[in-house]
Amino acid sequence: MVRISGPQARLIGEAVSGRKLQARRATYTSFLDFRRETVDAGIAIYYPGPGSFTGEDVVELQGHGGPVVMQLVLDAVTGRGARLARPGEFTERAFLCGKLDLAQAEAVSDLISSASEAAARGALRSLQGAFSGAVNALDQQVLSLRVLVEAAMDFPEEEVDFVSDHQVDEHLGAIRAGFSRLIEDSEQGVLLRDGITIALVGEPNVGKSSLLNALSGVERAIVTEVPGTTRDLIHADLIIDGLPVQVVDTAGLRETHDRVELEGVKRAREQASRADLVLVVMDDRTAGDADSCPLLAELQRPPVGLVPRRILRVLNKADLSGRPPGRVLPHGLAQHDQGESASRIVEIAEIRLSALQGAGVDALKTLIKSRVGFTLEGTTFTARKRHLDALGRGLAAVDRARGLVADRAPGELIAEELRAAHQALGSIVGEVTPDELLGEIFSNFCIGK
Repeated sequence: MVRISGPQARLIGEAVSGRKLQARRATYTSFLDFRRETVDAGIAIYYPGPGSFTGEDVVELQGHGGPVVMQLVLDAVTGRGARLARPGEFTERAFLCGKLDLAQAEAVSDLISSASEAAARGALRSLQGAFSGAVNALDQQVLSLRVLVEAAMDFPEEEVDFVSDHQVDEHLGAIRAGFSRLIEDSEQGVLLRDGITIALVGEPNVGKSSLLNALSGVERAIVTEVPGTTRDLIHADLIIDGLPVQVVDTAGLRETHDRVELEGVKRAREQASRADLVLVVMDDRTAGDADSCPLLAELQRPPVGLVPRRILRVLNKADLSGRPPGRVLPHGLAQHDQGESASRIVEIAEIRLSALQGAGVDALKTLIKSRVGFTLEGTTFTARKRHLDALGRGLAAVDRARGLVADRAPGELIAEELRAAHQALGSIVGEVTPDELLGEIFSNFCIGK
């Protein structure tokens, strides 16, 4: 299909089809080049604005397809004054014409690129306005309180008590609860859209490649008894109950003088530093206690300012150790915070399984979802990390406003924080969005959307 949008869409469509096009009526016709020769035959449909996807006049030419034939139709269209669309330009025009808000426009791209059925359904709900509706409802609460606070500022001499400090704090408490709920739902939406990356790390011959094969259900990695078989990163994409997951098998971590294996070990450590979840795979026969594991201690030392990595300790080869597969009680690993005098305890979740026999693998998948906080229950839409950032800014502004109320600060300061919360919510749906952000969002669309 070739889609034409803009004020000249109908004229160009009629020139290519050689026929008058009636609104919203499918017309079977030939598609003509400049010499009035037929290059294809198909259906032409004219959608007058503003009742079209973009809000402008739109003509769709539905042909037989094929790269050569479609190029001839494109040449017939562009030769009559049209130009090729930029990535995402049709959806961008729909946004600019008010047919979609920004969150809905992003959902178009999310729907196209969905990695799972659950993600596709979530993106469709976002496109239909589920996420935007929740944002707008919360925004209305903020706006209503802004009106009360600013009215009290504008009419200080009036004997009307617009709102007391206690009432302002109650309103702010309800708004804060709304932000918290929406952040929680959006975190699920981000996981549903983006999925997670899991790094399999550990010493050679502990069964990382076997675990990759067991999780993916196919023989993606070579499995041998020779230590150091895996020297490069091996990726496998899978879906765990709707959660898109990329599992990365890495080289075994050990001291070596082999240049190729050294590079593999380097890449393994880099992958572990970037992964959303690290599975530390160990041989159940020789694993020992988590507290005495140097690798776990190393992984729990993130760069300054970053949170500790989410880690699962996987005790593999239960078929050889004779111990039952399943969840193991978590260990508390002491971690010394840089710049602090005290150590804190980081909980390391553990599970025992047999990757070779598949025993315990389903329990591992359940534990993975739990470790990253994913559940499909209540997940009604997809979201993006920029949405979480905006919601976080809004929540911080509300907390600052509550602090100001407690300190009996001037109303102007409280109103300013409410304005910041209002702007944060507006940036999600595109009410106050910088042009450079719009360019970045729509440039990631595929051509023709």
